Amino acid sequence: MIRRFTVLTLLLVLAASFVIAEDGSSANPGTKTAPAAEASTVVNTSVTTPSNAVSDPLLRILVNKGILTPGEAANLHGNPAANQQLLQILLTKGILSDSDLISLHAQPTAGENNSANANGEVMAATLSTPVAQAPAPAPPPVIPGVAPVRVLPIDTPKRDGLIPALKLGPVKATFYGFLRMSTVYDTSQPRGDDFPLPGWAVFTDTGPTTAAEFHVKARNSRFGLNTEWLDKSEKLAITGRMEFDFEGNFTAVDNRNISAARSSQPSLRLAYGRLDYTPSPGTTFFSVFGQDWTPFGSSTLPNTLEASGVGISFGSLYERAPLVKGGFVHNFGGDRNIKGIAEVAAVSPMFGNVPSGTQFQIPGTVPGAGSGSNVFTITGCATPPCGTVTIPQVANTGLGLQNQLAFGERQGADSGRPEVEARIGLQFQLDKAPGVAPAQILLAGVQGERVAVVPFANIPNAPAALGTGFYKAAFPHGIRVSSDRYGINPSIQLPTRYFTLISSFYHGADLRWFFAGELFSYYNNTVAQGLTNTVTAPSADGSAAVVLGTVGGAATVAQQKPVRTSGGFVELGLPLSRWANANPTGRNAGWTMNLHYGIDDANANDIRKVAGAAASSRDKSDWAFGNLQYKLNTWVTFGFEEALYRTRAIPNAAGAFSAATSIEGIPSREWKDIRSEFQTTFTF
Repeated sequence: MIRRFTVLTLLLVLAASFVIAEDGSSANPGTKTAPAAEASTVVNTSVTTPSNAVSDPLLRILVNKGILTPGEAANLHGNPAANQQLLQILLTKGILSDSDLISLHAQPTAGENNSANANGEVMAATLSTPVAQAPAPAPPPVIPGVAPVRVLPIDTPKRDGLIPALKLGPVKATFYGFLRMSTVYDTSQPRGDDFPLPGWAVFTDTGPTTAAEFHVKARNSRFGLNTEWLDKSEKLAITGRMEFDFEGNFTAVDNRNISAARSSQPSLRLAYGRLDYTPSPGTTFFSVFGQDWTPFGSSTLPNTLEASGVGISFGSLYERAPLVKGGFVHNFGGDRNIKGIAEVAAVSPMFGNVPSGTQFQIPGTVPGAGSGSNVFTITGCATPPCGTVTIPQVANTGLGLQNQLAFGERQGADSGRPEVEARIGLQFQLDKAPGVAPAQILLAGVQGERVAVVPFANIPNAPAALGTGFYKAAFPHGIRVSSDRYGINPSIQLPTRYFTLISSFYHGADLRWFFAGELFSYYNNTVAQGLTNTVTAPSADGSAAVVLGTVGGAATVAQQKPVRTSGGFVELGLPLSRWANANPTGRNAGWTMNLHYGIDDANANDIRKVAGAAASSRDKSDWAFGNLQYKLNTWVTFGFEEALYRTRAIPNAAGAFSAATSIEGIPSREWKDIRSEFQTTFTF
């Protein structure tokens, strides 16, 4: 019904526009039309003509398909130009088929057959389309090259380019997504997750074995909605997207506690609206409002089967975040179809430093004032007296870790400014062979700031030699200490008919939020500053250790420095079926292979300051995989991936490894996991 209404509206508008043009009236909407001209556009809907009385072959086909009524067909007769344009539109939109076109050519021309309608008016069979004017035949099918994973395409949406699954007034929408199942075996997964994390990031020892695990998961299944709003301006495209997966938290209600592993909840991936304004054919200005892939780091991603983590701190760099983004795309044209993009975004500043996984707690979350209520261990500083400290507590009935997590991410927001990300890029057709995606060369950057706030109540007592109230007197309003985030990310995507080469490199500091830097964020620079009489205070959200000390007898706050890191990956995609000259329409047309190596290498000097002189710590992780994928048809894909995940540790000051980096109870330098994954994906 929606298609019929859309086509009917199109037919009526076209008929009206041609009548106006033949009357000599102006098409300028700002020019008033004479009454006679206005009257000429009125459609006589009272005409009822039997379908067998319609001699125009195009109109007869539309009547037979139920797209037009006989009366509507009668009102559109006698206008060859309008019918010719209608033919092209209906063929393009798939309403008419090739067989319909053939039947049109078999019909008599206007000079061969005229008949009368119910009112006795002559209806000419006006359509006489020469074969040469028919759309060119489709090129022969070809097996495509390996397409890069692109979450930030340079090509902009086109106005009225969305083919809707449903339409509500001016709003068009269509659904997309996939159902995915993965079967996974890990030779070492001490944390118990169904995706890899760097070694010793969330555990210190694997136990008596390497902790092999087996998982089957379907929570990477995805559901999305693309929308478009049709504005009256032909130069403005308004689109949007909302996307979910089921990688969210596991429910914790009584009727699901036992079966929580199969009850993962949906979580928001993308939710944004976008405006694209094209003042001239070669240039488009755009703006994005909502949650989207970040300009920094997310341009080039691995073609891996592991979609829960996508190489977290193994050389991949990506994120999705709330943002406001603007920029432009310019089409330089030429035989390589060169396009350029420049964009800048104000991004919600987030650093991922939540209390989860730390030993800090918000003052007041431990009920009572018993013997252990205000004594806990502090980590993350380099020199004594770090260790067990006493912090004043206020008795309440807080929920500990659950209460802390409810505070959410605030160290970025406490900076009082947005994070700035920008990207420039060039897209061009490197290989002109059919079925090959265009190449891209990209450069992105980021700059942001995190702030740790220590309220006055969190400032601990000073050593007795200074007087217990020494630091409280020095900082009567509390403490505010900050550190910077910065980064640069060049990447390339070079598809050809023979192979596809993609590569991404990054260098920066405090890239934990983008899943890099071995997931470290900052360290307290106590040694370089020469602090003595040090004590440690937790930040307001409980996720940062702020160190206080003295330099020359004066109270000082230790500087917080970001952990520096470098890394990236290189990947080769191989179109095996194209190499083998397989039949493009046969069952062997969908074989591809991807070979990948990535590494994330945090600065060793910074890591030593994070871990302290007495402890070892993870320093760098790398990831190598090869996968074989088979596309059965447009909707079903099978894949198998064999991967090696590895993390290496740095020794402590004595040159030895500590219990903090143990494998099977033995202090070790290297952790590794050989991961085998089989996957099926059903796309819709």
